[in-house]
Amino acid sequence: MPSSVREDHLLDFLGSLELERGLSRNTLEAYRTDLLQLSAFLAEQGRSLPDATESDLAAWTAALATGSSDSVAVSAATLRRKVACLRTYFKWLRREELIAGDPTRHLRSPARDRRLPKVLSREEVGALLSQPDTTTAAGIRDRAILETMYACGLRASELTGLELARLDLVEGTLRVIGKGGKERMVPIGRDAQTSLTEWLQKGRSVFVGVKEERRVFVNQRGGALTRQGLHGIVGRHAKTAGLDGHMTPHTLRHSFATHLLAGGCDLRALQEMLGHADAATTQMYTHLSNEDLKESYFAAHPRARL
Repeated sequence: MPSSVREDHLLDFLGSLELERGLSRNTLEAYRTDLLQLSAFLAEQGRSLPDATESDLAAWTAALATGSSDSVAVSAATLRRKVACLRTYFKWLRREELIAGDPTRHLRSPARDRRLPKVLSREEVGALLSQPDTTTAAGIRDRAILETMYACGLRASELTGLELARLDLVEGTLRVIGKGGKERMVPIGRDAQTSLTEWLQKGRSVFVGVKEERRVFVNQRGGALTRQGLHGIVGRHAKTAGLDGHMTPHTLRHSFATHLLAGGCDLRALQEMLGHADAATTQMYTHLSNEDLKESYFAAHPRARL
């Protein structure tokens, strides 16, 4: 940052987001990174963050979109997040009377990608879940992770952040801290309960030993599993199952939601289980279910393709 005063502005801004909107640490860190990147770009023009003009912001976002800056072009989703960050930051500066006008008022965000997310079939889910070698502690852990993600539709951060105190295998429920620090209760299916019980009784102590660790899932050094570690586990087993190499933990969340709707789950109940603040987000999965129904129809009806 150009000066300690500007650094104070940034710290105050992030602090207000954490206090007023309850944003996660990951989101706050992303916003901090975005603003530091913009600050470095502006410094080359002899400007600082609060002095940015509409032209400055348009030039920066154009450089990000085309890859004409020092790095490769960012995705449309990443650019949307950065634009949202800028709007929030400059709105805060105006509220604090640190600037007179809003340079983001004409800043445009890329259109949202309307492609539907990848979803596994039931057969593909079965193939994935059968990959971990449950004769080893790591395999027991990996099977419990995959079963839990598919059974509960958790985000990657929710799975890695899950604590022992929030897991009730007697009642078959877990309590998740989702986006914005909001807590929700999610049922655990029978297979996931079995895998979790085996992990807690047989596998976890191999890694944790006598250490105190509140997280349910740990790495092989006994520390909390990271999101990067989770992505590695899912990707490794997806590869051995012969699935798309681009599969991520979120693919299991999409599959959970789609399979529940196809099985007759109420949309409002699914919204609660997924932790969506807006029902419109959950409605995306009705389109996926409709595609599933059409696929089943054309596969089964004797005159569907005549």
